[in-house]
Amino acid sequence: MSGAALPPRALLVQVALRGGAFDADAQEELQQLVESAGMAPAEFVQARRDRPDPASFLGSGKVKELHARAQELGASVLVIDVQLSPVQQRNLERELALPVLDRTALILDIFSRRAQSREGKLQVELARLNYLSTRLVRGWTHLERQRGGIGLRGGPGEKQIELDRRMIGVRVKQLREKLRLLDRQRGTQRRARMRGGVYRVSLVGYTNAGKSTLFNALAHADAYCADQLFATLDTTSRRCFAAPGVAFVLSDTVGFVRALPHTLVEAFRSTLDEAVHADLLLQVIDAASPARADQAQEVERVLEEIGAEQVPRLQIYNKVDRLARAPGVERDACGSIDGVWLSANTGDGIDLLRKVIADRIAERMRDHAGEAMDAEQDPDLAPAMAPAMNPAHGSAPSIDTQKDLHRSQLERSNIIDAF
Repeated sequence: MSGAALPPRALLVQVALRGGAFDADAQEELQQLVESAGMAPAEFVQARRDRPDPASFLGSGKVKELHARAQELGASVLVIDVQLSPVQQRNLERELALPVLDRTALILDIFSRRAQSREGKLQVELARLNYLSTRLVRGWTHLERQRGGIGLRGGPGEKQIELDRRMIGVRVKQLREKLRLLDRQRGTQRRARMRGGVYRVSLVGYTNAGKSTLFNALAHADAYCADQLFATLDTTSRRCFAAPGVAFVLSDTVGFVRALPHTLVEAFRSTLDEAVHADLLLQVIDAASPARADQAQEVERVLEEIGAEQVPRLQIYNKVDRLARAPGVERDACGSIDGVWLSANTGDGIDLLRKVIADRIAERMRDHAGEAMDAEQDPDLAPAMAPAMNPAHGSAPSIDTQKDLHRSQLERSNIIDAF
């Protein structure tokens, strides 16, 4: 009887260090990550440690217990919710006779499955190579030196692992160059929007908070949405309207997660730069999640790491339909709106969010108009204002870019007319 192959069964391990408590939300997130990687969780095993064991992180007794349990359950892989050193991972695999995935390897595997665009695939490959470069020894047992030099008798040559590391280094250099060219193209498009006065809004937030659903609701688009972690990896941008004639560019970005590996942040930096250069960040928060405070703190950490902590921000509390709460706004001590409660899934509160974005755009237009008047009254300010006021500043734009600039100037006049 033919049928689809069953997913590999994974034995999941959660570790609490220094007397810490086991986090139920972290356990649920690990299970979702494993399922997103195409595996079936077989069982959760919890382990307590005062400090990580240098050899295996867990200690010999717990490793023997895991080996026996994996055989009983028929598990074909072990997933541990920590970051292992290369030595710890190699020792665990040898003792368990199973592949071992730490948190970084698990997330990298999910990213490799989700990447669709050329840039996304290049970024994931770069992150994977950076991760594997320190773990090459796992795959090699023949570390004898090859003969070097010319003829039958030569110098000491290189170890096989040294050759592989050098090959990885060459590939990493190639990937960085390709990503640099793509980043340059993205920068050209970004500068064209800046010169044209286009208001730029970026969605940021924890993975599975509903960013892509909100993106589709605002842009009337059909970006891929799913109730799973890292459903979106590739940045998508669409022209949207906050009010008749009031346009802005909305970008959907990759979601964040607890303990997001630095290698991934570094590899996706060019994509995350959309948030750095935005005029407004919509930080989407899963209002129905009991861990929303911790998730918001993790998003804040990543935004600081990429240099986007100073970008104006609006908190979007999504999924109010699961809370039986009506859409609404929150105001800060000065009376300004700094939060919107809505449901991207049902559409409740979307019009309210559009109005808030329109108000932000109108505020920026008033600020720019005031700066232009100040420049006219004070000749000393004119040179400083020239780059922002002159679309021809910098390198000459292409024909396509000129069309974009012309269209953006029309949009800008529509914004002024609307208000």
